[in-house]
Amino acid sequence: MDLITPAQRDRLFDHFERDAFHLELRDDYGSPVEDTPYARWQRGEPDDYAWLDAWTELMKRVTAEGRTVRRVRVVTEPHSRYVRWEHSLTHLNIAMGEDIRWLPRHLLPEGVDFPVHGNDWWLYDDRLLAVGHFDAEGRVLGSEIVEDSGTVAECARLRDLLWAVAIPHAEYQP
Repeated sequence: MDLITPAQRDRLFDHFERDAFHLELRDDYGSPVEDTPYARWQRGEPDDYAWLDAWTELMKRVTAEGRTVRRVRVVTEPHSRYVRWEHSLTHLNIAMGEDIRWLPRHLLPEGVDFPVHGNDWWLYDDRLLAVGHFDAEGRVLGSEIVEDSGTVAECARLRDLLWAVAIPHAEYQP
C-alpha cells in the first residue's frame, strides 16, 4: 500500500471544489508537530500556537474561497487526556473557518459500521478519500488515497448520517 505524507495530504486541499470532511475515530493521536505543544499543555504551560500557523493559513484560505471544511470527532466519554486537549483547542479551528462536531461513541446510531477498516479519513467532494494509517502507538504513518466509487459512496453516506446526529462544538459540553 502506498502512503502519502501529511504534507502531501494537505496539498489535496488545493484541488477540492466544495467540501472536505474529516472523520476522526481515535481517542489519541501521535504527531511530531503536536508532541511539544501537547506536553506543554499537560504541564499547564502556555502555548503560542505557532505550530498551527501553516494549518491556520491553509484553512483560512480554503474557507475564504467559499469551500467548507468539516469534521466529526467520534470520542469516548469520559475523554482521554488527548481529547481534552483537542477540545481545548477546537475554538482555534472554528476561528479558522472549520465546522466541527462531536459524537460520543455511546450516541452512535445503532448498526453503524465504519468503512476502510475503521480508520480515520478525509473525503474530498464525494470523489476522493485520504485514509489515515497509524502505527501501534498511534503515530501517523501517512494516508492511503482511495478513489473506488463504492468505498467513496459508503463514506459519503456515513458522513451524512454522522453529521446529522453529531453535536456542534458550541453545544458540546463534555
